[in-house]
Amino acid sequence: MAHWREEYLAALTVRDQREKANTNLYDAYAQLADRTSKLATAAKCASPATAQGEAQPTIPSPIVAAPRKQRSAEPDSTPTDLLNATRADLSEAQRSRSELQDRLNRVNAEVETLRKKSLQEGRRINNLESERAHLKLRLKDRDAELKGKAKLLEDFQDELATLNLQLNMAEERSTRLKNENQDLVDRWMARMGQEAEAMNDASKYS
Repeated sequence: MAHWREEYLAALTVRDQREKANTNLYDAYAQLADRTSKLATAAKCASPATAQGEAQPTIPSPIVAAPRKQRSAEPDSTPTDLLNATRADLSEAQRSRSELQDRLNRVNAEVETLRKKSLQEGRRINNLESERAHLKLRLKDRDAELKGKAKLLEDFQDELATLNLQLNMAEERSTRLKNENQDLVDRWMARMGQEAEAMNDASKYS
């Protein structure tokens, strides 16, 4: 039940980690953009300053300080080279940003897919919960019905056993009465035979 929630939270955690991991890159990109803007402004100012260098030798150009620092480290560097290098760095930063944006879009799409899936799974879970409650209620009713029918069957079997016992007792009584009746008939017939013989004997002497 909690599996989809864990996946959803894990995806959000991965997204946050990726965004936080790229914070330095975004800051560097902003700094490069500012630096490029300043260099572009300095390059525009460099041309008139060079043209007026002979007339005003004592007035320092506002962009001379930066190139001189570069020249101390790289004697052959020029403002144009520095501008090209900065543009290359900016291009690389833009390319990296595009890759990160693509990754972010994929993560967002995946998160959205998981969110939709979680909603679908949530609705499915609710439906299954309702169906389970309904089935439990029906099963409870069936259990009660089975218990009632089992009780009726038990009562019927007890009644049937009682009727069989009464039938056996009635059959035994009937058999006993038949035997007694036959005994009485036999005794009566024997008595009648004796009386008939006695009458016959009496008639002979008379």
